[in-house]
Amino acid sequence: MAYSPKVRNILLAALLFGWGVTLIYQAFKTSTSAPKLYRDNRILMGTFWEVSSPDPKASQIVFQEGARIEELLSKYKTTSEIFQLNRLGKLKVSPETFFIIKKSKEFSALSNGAFDITVGPLIDLWGFTRQNYRIPTPEEIQATLKLIGSEKIILQENDNVVVFKVPGMKIDLGAIAKGFALDCAIKKLKAKNITRCLINAGGQVYGLGDNFGQNWKIGIKGRTNSEISSVLELRDNSASTSADYEQFFVKDGKSYGHILDPRTGYPSEAGFFSVTVVSNNALTADALSTAIFVLGKTQGLDLAAKFKDLTVKIIP
Repeated sequence: MAYSPKVRNILLAALLFGWGVTLIYQAFKTSTSAPKLYRDNRILMGTFWEVSSPDPKASQIVFQEGARIEELLSKYKTTSEIFQLNRLGKLKVSPETFFIIKKSKEFSALSNGAFDITVGPLIDLWGFTRQNYRIPTPEEIQATLKLIGSEKIILQENDNVVVFKVPGMKIDLGAIAKGFALDCAIKKLKAKNITRCLINAGGQVYGLGDNFGQNWKIGIKGRTNSEISSVLELRDNSASTSADYEQFFVKDGKSYGHILDPRTGYPSEAGFFSVTVVSNNALTADALSTAIFVLGKTQGLDLAAKFKDLTVKIIP
């Protein structure tokens, strides 16, 4: 990960190659009274996190909260609730895990199944879980689709128990967990009276408060690594970008991306380069960017219209 500072009116820094987001910081003349941003980074939830804030305590608060949520929701950590749920098919979980599974079911219903956390077996089948990529046979896909569908998750509200109707089901929260983690981190920051912070979690960004009187600015990656297609301004809201240009494999000249359509079992063919959603909470932005990427422009924008204060940027 490289820093690339340029002294101009603005400073482009910490380009997160492949994740579609460039953080844009305001440059200030050097002086003893010049405002300062403290920046730190960490690998969390399988991706690169960067925190920028005038408060030096902000990064540690964010990283601790991100690590805590990862311990709950990771499908890879053997001690996590999601790993155990996938193994057992039934589990009493924490209120937070129950909440995110319930919200995921709601997004699945709203998107007619385009967003679905039960996609786990399909991700395994295509080899994206362990990067042992393969093209499944139509018969394998049809068999695996029998395990897919959020309606097959039973939620027992009285005791926070989650039950899978069909043996072999697995959930994967990769399309919503980072957003949830960012929302949790923002709550922790506010509880510590930290009111200004920018968090970038592998392309999922939250801008808390302002950047010394200005909005936080992020650049959305264009079709080349050096191109910024547009600049978004954040203040107490979040932006999430979904794209297939980093996680994919090529077979016989055809590219297969990691964002799968749970309804068909195949990679999404919406035809987008990327979709960015801006919302006042990170969980919604995270889930909807994936759902819209799967649905395509017309149905995706129809879905977005169901939510207030939402911005959608599509790069075709």
